[in-house]
Amino acid sequence: MLEQRIQQQFFDSADAKYAAAEVLTRPVCDAAQILLNCITSGGKVLACGNGGSAGDAQHFAAELVGRFERERPGLPAISLATDTSILTAVGNDYGYQQVFSKQVQALGQPGDVLLAISTSGNSGNVIAAIEAAHEKDMAVIALTGKGGGRIGAMLSDRDMHICVPHERTARIQEVHLLVIHCLCDAIDVSLLGED
Repeated sequence: MLEQRIQQQFFDSADAKYAAAEVLTRPVCDAAQILLNCITSGGKVLACGNGGSAGDAQHFAAELVGRFERERPGLPAISLATDTSILTAVGNDYGYQQVFSKQVQALGQPGDVLLAISTSGNSGNVIAAIEAAHEKDMAVIALTGKGGGRIGAMLSDRDMHICVPHERTARIQEVHLLVIHCLCDAIDVSLLGED
């Protein structure tokens, strides 16, 4: 019985990715262009999220600063979910709601991009980071699911919403990781050419 359940998880993940490919290909392509414009203009990418989405923010920043699949110079990206001293100081002094927005206010510049990740689209501290990014004249790429939540409703015309058409958090996170890899591949191909 356990083997069947595990096999079904693989099938469900594949189904979620097929469904997402139908609706997300264009938004992911547009998001890659936003990132390329930022990077080639001397800007940087700030990424944030909670829990598994914090891991995705770190993963994305690591792929840009280090490398994805090919050697290239490092690209400027910072995960806002990694500095425990900042997270605990801001959380203690101002509240957890501001752990990302304070960093966006301190580090963000016009022309930078915020990659905001929230499977529900309702994470309060991610919403606050988006508000701070808009105040800094930064574009936002939002990775959400479950219909996009409050984040989907607050994005501007210059932002990009990549909303996974699924309700289950695990499936949304699996598609988010694929989207991150697609973005990294698109950046590399655009900067370095085909393999």
